[in-house]
Amino acid sequence: MGKYALLRDAVIAGLPDIRLEVAPAASDGELALAHTPTYVSAVAEGLLSAAQQREIGFPWSPRMVERSRRSVGATIAAARTALREGVAANLAGGTHHACADKGGGYCVFNDVAVAARLMQAEWHRLHRKLLRVAVIDLDVHQGNGTAAIFRDDPTVFTLSIHGAKNFPFRKEASDLDVELPDGCADDAYLEALDAALQTLWQRHSDALPGLVFYLAGADPHEGDRLGRLKLSAAGLAERDRRVFAAAHERRIPVALSMAGGYGRVIEQTVAVQLATMRVALDHWRQWNNTGHDRTRPTRHP
Repeated sequence: MGKYALLRDAVIAGLPDIRLEVAPAASDGELALAHTPTYVSAVAEGLLSAAQQREIGFPWSPRMVERSRRSVGATIAAARTALREGVAANLAGGTHHACADKGGGYCVFNDVAVAARLMQAEWHRLHRKLLRVAVIDLDVHQGNGTAAIFRDDPTVFTLSIHGAKNFPFRKEASDLDVELPDGCADDAYLEALDAALQTLWQRHSDALPGLVFYLAGADPHEGDRLGRLKLSAAGLAERDRRVFAAAHERRIPVALSMAGGYGRVIEQTVAVQLATMRVALDHWRQWNNTGHDRTRPTRHP
């Protein structure tokens, strides 16, 4: 949990052109766009069973509920800002193991799923058009909850590149899953990423997504306790550049979530995610064709 405060402080110190805003809390109605009302109520009212709490990975408390609401609210805010300005970020988020009716893997609510559905509703209300969404999930763990929520939804394309033998051990089928062996390093990873992105664009040759949610997990890093892959910090920075460059080439806004990171040395995780934020800021500048404008809000819980 200490990672989040360390990352916020690192952004303040190292990237002063990024403006931080306090994340709003997602409402019950917003959460119900991706979760069952029964599950939302159980979390809000402290009615989760002991088994449900074990599956999530930590006990219920009012603070847990507030933090989970704000983590979703941060991604909602980032998505709205990205649609206006090209890119914005949640300094936490990426809670992709939460399913419609349950949490799991330290994830209570699925921030990307809620935000995607809400952006589609708001876009349709404003423009009377469909907003297609792509989820590019590069956390080292498969986004099983996101895949399950959007299993029968052709308007949201889910892409997950993850460790084949890593958690969750029972995976859901994304629209595109790329499984990597333990020990996968920079070159093989980037080759797999390039092929996956090419498939994503090919499958949308008739109509590109109007918004990308990018889960930029730091846990593929070679120093991660849980990752089992062997990407260097330079390899992860190149990963980020390729995702943002591909979106920028097609003028697709990107809402960024930091997702996982469990470094043996937590400062390494923070450094990887700070580098991701640096790439995101560069992308925002390119999108807006400006130098050091301080107007972009980046949200955090």
